[in-house]
Amino acid sequence: MKKPGAYQVYLFLEGASALLYSMIFAASSVYQVTVAGLSPLQLVLVGTTLETAVFLFEIPTGVVADVYSRKLSIIIGLILVGGGFILEGSIPIFWTILLAQILWGLGYTFTSGATQAWISDEIGEQEANRAFLRANQVGNIAGLVGLAAGMTLGSFQINIPIQLGGGLLVGLGLFLIWSMPESGFQPIPREDRSSWQNLVHTFRLGIQTVRSRPALLNILSVGLIYGLYSEGFDRLWTKHLLDNFILPTAFNLQPVFWIGLMRVAGLLLAVGFTEIARRKINTGSFTAIARALFFLSVLLIAGLFSFALAGSLAFAVLAYWLISITRDLIGPIYTAWVNQRLEPGVRATVISMSSQVDAIGQIAGGPVLGVIGSAVSVRAALVASSAILSPILILYRRAIHSPAVHSNNEIKEQHL
Repeated sequence: MKKPGAYQVYLFLEGASALLYSMIFAASSVYQVTVAGLSPLQLVLVGTTLETAVFLFEIPTGVVADVYSRKLSIIIGLILVGGGFILEGSIPIFWTILLAQILWGLGYTFTSGATQAWISDEIGEQEANRAFLRANQVGNIAGLVGLAAGMTLGSFQINIPIQLGGGLLVGLGLFLIWSMPESGFQPIPREDRSSWQNLVHTFRLGIQTVRSRPALLNILSVGLIYGLYSEGFDRLWTKHLLDNFILPTAFNLQPVFWIGLMRVAGLLLAVGFTEIARRKINTGSFTAIARALFFLSVLLIAGLFSFALAGSLAFAVLAYWLISITRDLIGPIYTAWVNQRLEPGVRATVISMSSQVDAIGQIAGGPVLGVIGSAVSVRAALVASSAILSPILILYRRAIHSPAVHSNNEIKEQHL
């Protein structure tokens, strides 16, 4: 039997992964609340454990992909992630779910970057760039299929999508042993390999860049605040719906179906509004981007506050959709904002820093909101989440009304 080419394997890998992850995520949050019975603090600690694992393992696991094999790194990652989900779906206990997050986070870091590096090695950088766009399309379609599958299977038994998805991820890793070619890989020389020393060097270089360009400090502060608020909402919104509202009982459909339906609708709405934003926002203008982010953040804060205090299911769903749309819009626009302010020589460093400060924010902010949720109420934690996000408006106003950052010549002078 003839083996498929690298391009076909890459599209299959990205589509299958998106389908299986979506199938699992459709059920996992409901499973953690209804079957495992996790408290608000425990729910947030689950997310914090995952973020911490990714943060700690990202650099050392990169050595496997750089030094030994991209293929080996991807296969190890898929098997670890799949094993983590099988464990989570099999034993609904807080400590085993935490262990599952460590396995998931460790496995993710084995695949992070390795997949893109592998396909670039195999088919060349130019062809890989086109493959990334095609894989994104395949992933979006497959993700919707996976979400529908998770909703349907979860309606019969809530842990089925989690266990099945985990098992199929392991199977996907084993399938790649046979199907994935690796003829373009060249090990990185020892002096260029990823290491903790390189991580420290990256942060030092990034800090020097931020110090020399005050506008970047403002931008990275925005990223930190986004991280501080987000983990609490991500982990508590499902519990808020399940605890405080009565979901429809039509056709004896389970909560996982209705919550999945909300997510599907939110995703489709976000796709439509993203296209409108792409046409309307001048991404070449620093001020236009800052104003767009200010407006979207106002809507996001209002959505969070409204969702937390909603007195009816219909109002809560509308608020959730507002949150979903604005978050999906803010992500790529913020990335464009960061990228616009950078010289080529420091672009990768500062973009990496923006991701790291977001992770640090999630690790720091999540447990605080979890304590509020357990000690007071989930509503109080969600209100606190919107309050934590509010100072971001001050940072955007500062960016909009600071004439110094509008001059490209001055930016270049600051950098030099």
